[in-house]
Amino acid sequence: SPLSAQTSSLKPHTFALADSVFLLDGKPFQMISGEMHAPRIPREYWRARMKMAKAMGLNTVGTYVFWNAHEPTPGKYDFSGNNDIAEFVKIAGEEGLFVVMRPSPYACAEWEFGGYPWWLLKDKTMKVRSQDPKFINAYKNYINQLAKQLVPLQVTHGGNILMVQFENEYGSYSDDKVYLDINRKIFRDAGFDGILFTCDGETQMPKGYLPGYLPAVNGLEDPAQVKALINKYHDGKGPYYVAEWYPGWFDHWGEKHANVSGRNAAAKLDKILKAGISINMYMFHGGTTRGFMNGANMNKTEPYAPQVSSYDYNSPLDEAGNPTVKFNQFREVIAKYLPAGTKLSEIPAQQKAISIPNIKLSSFAGLFDQLPKPTEAKTPLCFEDLNQGYGFVLYRTTLKNKADGLLKIRQLRDYATVFINGKMVTTLDRRLKQDSLQLQNIAPNATLDILVENNGRINYGPYLADNRHGITESVTLNGTELQNWKMYPFPFENLARWKFTGKNSTSQPALYKGTFSLTETGDTYLNMKDFGKGFVFLNGHNLGKYWQIGPQQTIYVPAVWLKKGQNEVVVFDGLKSGHTQLSALDHSIDHFEKLLGRSAAGYCAPQERRIPQIFLLRSSRPI
Repeated sequence: SPLSAQTSSLKPHTFALADSVFLLDGKPFQMISGEMHAPRIPREYWRARMKMAKAMGLNTVGTYVFWNAHEPTPGKYDFSGNNDIAEFVKIAGEEGLFVVMRPSPYACAEWEFGGYPWWLLKDKTMKVRSQDPKFINAYKNYINQLAKQLVPLQVTHGGNILMVQFENEYGSYSDDKVYLDINRKIFRDAGFDGILFTCDGETQMPKGYLPGYLPAVNGLEDPAQVKALINKYHDGKGPYYVAEWYPGWFDHWGEKHANVSGRNAAAKLDKILKAGISINMYMFHGGTTRGFMNGANMNKTEPYAPQVSSYDYNSPLDEAGNPTVKFNQFREVIAKYLPAGTKLSEIPAQQKAISIPNIKLSSFAGLFDQLPKPTEAKTPLCFEDLNQGYGFVLYRTTLKNKADGLLKIRQLRDYATVFINGKMVTTLDRRLKQDSLQLQNIAPNATLDILVENNGRINYGPYLADNRHGITESVTLNGTELQNWKMYPFPFENLARWKFTGKNSTSQPALYKGTFSLTETGDTYLNMKDFGKGFVFLNGHNLGKYWQIGPQQTIYVPAVWLKKGQNEVVVFDGLKSGHTQLSALDHSIDHFEKLLGRSAAGYCAPQERRIPQIFLLRSSRPI
């Protein structure tokens, strides 16, 4: 293709803004783009996803870059494996696709802390996303490292990155134009010498745009509104770019699976493309938010709502990368707007899927049986003060006197399982604003254990900076603060420290390990419907989280992470115990169960989803 030829020859292109369109080498160019994120797709599948994008008619890929993936600890950078963002861009170019790069470094994206590294929160005085010199210095160091990966891949250098976003939905957070200009300068100084832009929702654009730089809009679908808005904040002219157009939506735990009509979305896509507007559909392919990297929503009117691990997004390609009905509907629309004589490539074959009927879980490791070395303090310490970003912390103290009355955890973040003398007595869920329980006639010298899970830091909105986790204030009994705590860290970065035995756990959070043998590999879906709440490792990969409340009930396993011959799976369950087997299906399932005797639809109807306030039209999601 012409694009793959230009990326290999390193011939620089020109990419410019005209009054109503983008110009590529002086000729009008309409971006028909789809969003994909490298860490959410196994590296082995990047090329396959690019081929699918090309087959649907896309000419561009949009992608966020997540700071916390590339700098997991201060000063230690990772651009390897699934974090090799340069290779992701190069593969796009080889498959004939341009790239719109969005390294902001704030991303939102239903990603933990919006992409910010958790360690920024260790300094209580640091103000993220502000002019605070400590934040700016950390941010600048990261962008300078990222620039080494991406600057050579800009179109101005013979690569395929068309333009770069230097802030993301900032108007939803604040309105400091000096801060925005500092951002811009950091990118310029790092070597990003092409077109820079911002994006915001309609009502937030006045606060989030920087005069003189292209303001893209998120969430608008009416061409006249798109043009009027961008004209207003870009000196009366375009070009016109919808940086996030939503043909689907994401899921929160405890809510119904999002389902946006493909037919209606295709009609809206047709209208936008007909008007000559460039577009980036968010998402074209979502993939999976693996490990502990899901985010959460919360605002002044809606409670804390963590997102599920599946980032299927009801998008044209499903979680496993297979084309949906929506894919074909969009392909038919896009074909009408391609240059004359363009023939769409054939749709690649669907990935093979397999089922695994019975995986025996035969060895076990109880959490209370293998406690790590604790940190001791008079009052509970949060995750960040314990130098821990993700996972779980077990808080332990002794109730010296007989205990009766109200036990209250102030500012619990996010989910606690409470034990007295090793016996589980209740769970407390931040989503449901639960933070207390009644103790009755507890004998003196009882051991109080509170296992706290980080369910995902808020990734969007006014509470972004208020994101410390664990027990972030105090624990009181009848108003008196409990003291003298031991805190045991369980980050579960890997499972190397755990010793498994044949003794099954019947009364405590535990790890359940099984092995199974395959004669053939294929994508598969672990069926978690009989489990409570936890996560799964398979052959060393943290596949993500499950929770009995749904809607996600299966965990996607990419075929490339399975092996012919022996495979190992380890399930952590913090709620239910005594598991002896697991199975895998050849398809995903989403369904909805009752929570604490109450249908989840009762506290969040499907048309009242917890949508970030930036996009009011998103709360009345297209059907």
